[in-house]
Amino acid sequence: MGTTGWGATGWFPVARTADVGTAPVPVAAGGRSWVVVRMRRGGEVSAFPARCPHRLAPLAEGRVADGRLECPFHGWRFDGEGRCTDIPSLGADGVPPPRADLAVPWAVEERHGWVWLAPDRTTTPSPPRPSGTPQPEPAPADASRGPVFGNLDPSLEHAWHPVALSRELRPGGWLQVRLLGRTWMLRRTDTGLEVDPPAYAVRERLGMIWLAPAEPRDVPLEVPEAADPAFVTGWLPPLRSPGPAGPLADTFLDATHSAFVHTTTIGAADRPAVGPAEITVEPGGFRSVQEQEVDNPADPDVVSGARPLRQRRRTTYSYRAPFQLRLRQEFLDSGATTTLLYLLQPEDADSTRIYVCLMLAAGPGRTLPDPRTVTDQVALQQRVLEEDIAAQEALALPGLPLDRRDEVHVPADARGLALRQALCDFIAAGERRLAA
Repeated sequence: MGTTGWGATGWFPVARTADVGTAPVPVAAGGRSWVVVRMRRGGEVSAFPARCPHRLAPLAEGRVADGRLECPFHGWRFDGEGRCTDIPSLGADGVPPPRADLAVPWAVEERHGWVWLAPDRTTTPSPPRPSGTPQPEPAPADASRGPVFGNLDPSLEHAWHPVALSRELRPGGWLQVRLLGRTWMLRRTDTGLEVDPPAYAVRERLGMIWLAPAEPRDVPLEVPEAADPAFVTGWLPPLRSPGPAGPLADTFLDATHSAFVHTTTIGAADRPAVGPAEITVEPGGFRSVQEQEVDNPADPDVVSGARPLRQRRRTTYSYRAPFQLRLRQEFLDSGATTTLLYLLQPEDADSTRIYVCLMLAAGPGRTLPDPRTVTDQVALQQRVLEEDIAAQEALALPGLPLDRRDEVHVPADARGLALRQALCDFIAAGERRLAA
């Protein structure tokens, strides 16, 4: 039945025939991870690599739609031969690049009540009859070919990190926090903040307590809305993601996943195409402006029926390495503005604490949003964030891939590439560039 390990040849039993339907099933064969699925009820079994080539999302979380396997993260679709037939962000006339195709196994067969895979060409024409009950091999650990940026990267010592909301540390009290795999104790005294073990510095800014373990070389993110009287502010309760901060930052900068991940909140499933994004490099990061159509349930005129739910939105993305993001969302039809501040605390290799500040302006001629509006918007953004965290948990990456050859990029991924480049520059002061 073949041997395990990369490059192994032969036939591998992966699942009972009766267990494979139109929902993808994760399996392993030849030291590699795959999914098997029927593209129509009662049809033949197809097999694909376990992860989408775009952002490495697990295809086992996907679904079969119109005879195609659809990625759960960005909606890329693949036919039974692994050819990518649709990339929604490209629009109806977009043509997927050849690298978007999946490298399917050499053969897949149903025999003796089991589904068998031959990952590579084999001289055995068909699966052997097993002498007993076949034992499928366990799924191997995923491996990235190139470098990944994880929560314990040594470069993160040289940055300011958010470690708590200011209100979490009472006068005279102590607060225990995790950062970069270590425990720190914060104390608020009459003369300021103290930290143990000693760090380069600790400070307060933007309603947060920040800690720099070593001399920081990052550039602070400017948030003009924080001092603008036209805005009211609400903080989401801090949440935790069981994964690294890099892929989270990538998600917050991504405009193409909403139609598939945020289907119950802000996603516009019938408008998945995304317009071009221009990138302006700035010290410590970049800025990008993009327009798209989204649902805006927070608009009071939507509730009254005076304005449609689907509205135009211009988003200005501002990013500073390693994990500070500001999204200014201007709703062009209502005149309202929503700014979201995302600050990520890399606690441990598999834990990131997420802080989100919501800042609202009602628009010209309107009064400040009332407390009920702020409360409702905080609740909505918390549901959106929970959807993102669930997607990241399924993604289960050890960090953000920095080698562009590990993923397949399309024009809508401009900010994702800019993020990777900014992190490379942060890590090595501009000496390491993304592989061409």
